[in-house]
Amino acid sequence: MPIITLSLPSTNPSSSFFHSSPKPFKFNLKSSTQLSTTTNTTSSLPKTSKVIIIGAGLAGLAAATHLNSRNIPFLLLESSNAVGGRVRTDIVDGFLLDRGFQIFITAYPEAQKLLNYQSLNLQKFYSGAKIFYNGQFHTVADPLRHFLDSAKSLTNPIGSIFDKLLIGTTRIGVLTKSDEQILTAEEVPTIDLLKKLGFSDSIIRRFFRPFFGGIFFDPELETTSRLFDFIFKCLALGENTLPANGISAIPEQLAARLPSDSILLNTKAVSIDFSSSDSPRVKLQNGDVLNSELGVIVAVEEPALINLLPGKINPVVKKPVRSTVCLYFTANQDQIPVQDPVLFLNGSGKGIVNNMFFVTNVAPSYSSQNKALISVSLIGLFKDESEDELVSKVIEELSDWFGGRMVKNWKHLRTYRIEYAQPNQCPPTNLKKNPTIEPGLYLCGDYLISATFDGALVSGRRAAESLLLDRAFIANAS
Repeated sequence: MPIITLSLPSTNPSSSFFHSSPKPFKFNLKSSTQLSTTTNTTSSLPKTSKVIIIGAGLAGLAAATHLNSRNIPFLLLESSNAVGGRVRTDIVDGFLLDRGFQIFITAYPEAQKLLNYQSLNLQKFYSGAKIFYNGQFHTVADPLRHFLDSAKSLTNPIGSIFDKLLIGTTRIGVLTKSDEQILTAEEVPTIDLLKKLGFSDSIIRRFFRPFFGGIFFDPELETTSRLFDFIFKCLALGENTLPANGISAIPEQLAARLPSDSILLNTKAVSIDFSSSDSPRVKLQNGDVLNSELGVIVAVEEPALINLLPGKINPVVKKPVRSTVCLYFTANQDQIPVQDPVLFLNGSGKGIVNNMFFVTNVAPSYSSQNKALISVSLIGLFKDESEDELVSKVIEELSDWFGGRMVKNWKHLRTYRIEYAQPNQCPPTNLKKNPTIEPGLYLCGDYLISATFDGALVSGRRAAESLLLDRAFIANAS
């Protein structure tokens, strides 16, 4: 979703399926869901590169893309067995399983510059949602894309007619602002913004909490109003989609454009040394040391920075990260209640399910066997509950939504517990953080800008630009 973010090396799946080989290997793309790898011996690793990038998530790939466009050689180090970071897809029993609930919004401005949407074969969601409240479903629809559905929903109990008209005026308000204005505006928690705008408690509880709470992994809506306005604007301008070959098709498309020997998988950086030269050196877990001529870009998640850069990162008051659990089920096509590509939200205020959807209704290619794939998302980690307990609770809860006779036939496929699904972006925030720690050392990641796909891509570009600008200044000064 939108990880959104939407977004998720930070996953904690309960299967040994994710344990990677200890040997590094070069990246060689074959398809968006299956990778072949060429194993490197330790001695064959290059010892020097112009730039070293640590982390091959979206931010690291964006930094590499920008350097590559300037013909700057680099090495992109990734500790896991594939690119993507949190944006990963697994193949399980013939199904494509994205690691957590993730939706790609086509209006992301940086993504429009970097990605080939046609090649991604984006599959669209219905522009709206069905909300479970008081024992039945109620539709909330985008009036510009589904006018009749929107008109019919004016009198439903999800909110007042005034609330629904207010959504339209709020939409106009964000469309009149530039992204720069939005990301630097005065901020309050999203919940405070919604109340200030005049939305009723009913529409906040029944629509905004499950919908934007699912995007931010924050049902209390404490996330900054800057991020709400940015996402609201993108939703107004674009479509919610899934790539036909899984969400990992996005990072894999970026990786496929880079030199084939520039990405080293299963290669973990453990420290960065500044002691011997102007440009830092990177020590690997296997003991090797790689030298950079121009600098190092660190594209790891925020919690990993303290260990990688001790003494370089100022301690900050730690905010709890945003976590989620995503459960997948499969069923025969006649065992699901609808064929529509729509997102279902829990507007009841009860239970543990926040949102769910029938994945194969959106993208039939997520199943190779003409079966339905079902994704169910919870907010939080539920550490005290076993996988079996969560499955049982979800089945019981969704039986109230769709009927026990149908839901009891669903087969649990896999559970993902994602501890770091998103950085916490409650106020106060700075969504325009400087990527430069010092000349030669740069950071990128969605925690520096907005916790979105787009924020990660922008931060990667800015880190690369800062490195090149610093080095050009140093060269001119000398």
